[in-house]
Order: sequence, then C-alpha cells, then structure tokens
Amino acid sequence: MFHLTHRCHNRAFLLRFARDRDAYRAKLRQKLKRFDVSLLDYCLTCNHVHLVVDAEDRLQVSGFIREVAGEFAHAYNKRKGRLNAVWGDNFHATLVDTGQYLWRCIRYVELNMVRCRAVAHPREWEWQGYHEIMGTRRRYRVLDLERLCWRFGTDSIEDVRRNLEATLQEAIARNQMRREPCWTDTLAVGSRTFLDQVQPLILSRRETEIVEDKELGLWVLKETEIPYGSELGSKTSSKARK
Repeated sequence: MFHLTHRCHNRAFLLRFARDRDAYRAKLRQKLKRFDVSLLDYCLTCNHVHLVVDAEDRLQVSGFIREVAGEFAHAYNKRKGRLNAVWGDNFHATLVDTGQYLWRCIRYVELNMVRCRAVAHPREWEWQGYHEIMGTRRRYRVLDLERLCWRFGTDSIEDVRRNLEATLQEAIARNQMRREPCWTDTLAVGSRTFLDQVQPLILSRRETEIVEDKELGLWVLKETEIPYGSELGSKTSSKARK
C-alpha cells in the first residue's frame, strides 16, 4: 500500500474550485478501470491531493498516478486557456504497513482539511473518502471498500465505519491535528520488521536508513540526510572554508 501526495505547481491553489476537484475525481474513476490499483482513501484539497492506494505491482501505481495527473493537467490547461505547469515535482510515494499503520495513515488523510481549519469535521468536505466509507456517497464511487475491509481484517464495512468515526472523533477532541511529516516525506512507515523487509526493495538515489520516531511510536525508512557541503570536491570545500 502507498500513500501518494502530489502538489500543484508552486503550491498554487489550482484546485480551489469544486469543478476542478470534481474533474480530478472523475479522472481517478476512469483510470481505476484501466489499472490494477485499488483506491482505499483520498482527499483532494485546493493545492494538493492525497491518495491511499493498494496494488500488487508498484509499476501499476506509478502508471496510474502519472496518467491521472497528466491527462487532468492537459484538460485543465485546455479548459482555462493556460500553458503553465499544473503540478510541481513528481508525486511522492510512501509505502505503508498494514494494521494500525494503515489506520493512522487514513486518519491523517481524513483530517487534512480539519488540520488546515477549512472544516470542523471530514463530513463537511465533499472531496474525500469519508463519505464513501460511511455510505453517504453512493454514486460515482472510487473507493474499493471490499479491499479496504480485507486490509483491516474484517468482512464488515460497519466495523470499519465505527472504528473510523471513533478514531476521527478522538483525534478532533484531543486536538491531534499537527502535521506528521512521516506520511509525506519518507519512503516507508511501519514496524521495524516491515521496514527491514522492504528496505532492500526501495529504489533510491541516496543511501537509506531506518529511524524510530519515538514521539509517534513508529518506524520510518528515509533517505540519509547529507550534510551541507559534503558532496563538494576537496578543492571547492577548501575555497568555501576560506
């Protein structure tokens, strides 16, 4: 499973209109029929998107998000008569462990618009998976609820709904709203055993390391930070010091 994030160019609010968020969701629905990918949750904000996807083949994931983003951008620019980029850098993918880690990831995604104080509860923001999970959105759905239940080890969507609502209510009541960079800035999140297994499979341009986030009570796999100037040649470094 992956938590995907994709930001608009220069973090501009290019998705601020409902029509554009509707168009992006329609493109998701179209491409989910083409790729062997299950969408477990999502949140479309005004300047970036969150997608929680499940797939056996990670190449299906990259193909899926690239076609969604590319075709949406082409249609967006054509409709608005613009030539500039719609998306910033490439999408970011964080591999997510099962069980409690998936729950925490979905809670983080669902609370996105509450965290930025746009709404008081996820039910007040139309463009996220909450409504499909809770059964209030029945047409033009994009979530694979059967797969979501399977990942949570249950065959009852009612169990998922009760647990999700309780989790969200508790987080809101305790004001647990702060940003958790592990879901957007790392390569993988989960147990130490899970990260030991996936680390050799991660393709990265840098060395990677497994670090415990004691505050959040989980482990993350991330690229090793390179101290500023360490990649400079010896002569260049010497001149910089002088």
